[in-house]
Amino acid sequence: MDKLAMLSQILTQNPNDAFARYGLAMEYVSQKRIDEGLAEFDRLIELVPDYVPAYQMSAQTLVAAGRTEDAVARLHLGIATANRTGNQHALAEMEALREDLTA
Repeated sequence: MDKLAMLSQILTQNPNDAFARYGLAMEYVSQKRIDEGLAEFDRLIELVPDYVPAYQMSAQTLVAAGRTEDAVARLHLGIATANRTGNQHALAEMEALREDLTA
C-alpha cells in the first residue's frame, strides 16, 4: 500500500487525525500535487487551528508555487498561532521567511 492510500485509509477511519492529515498534505506536495496538498493543509488548519506545522509548511509550499502574497498571508496566521501556542522555533523560522518575502 502506498503512502497516499495508507494515509487516506487512516483518515477514513479518523478524519480528525491531525498527524495523518499533515502527512497526506506533505505526501501530495512531495508528489508535486500542490493544489491537493494545499487543500489538505487548509482542512487541517480548519480542524486543528493550533497545528503550527501546517501553517509553516503550507506557506513554504505557496512560496515554491510562486504564490508569494498567499504565503505571506499564511505566515501572518502561522506567526500568530506560534505566538499563542508558544512554538518559538517555528515562530522564528516563519518570521525569517516572512521577512525574506517582504524585504
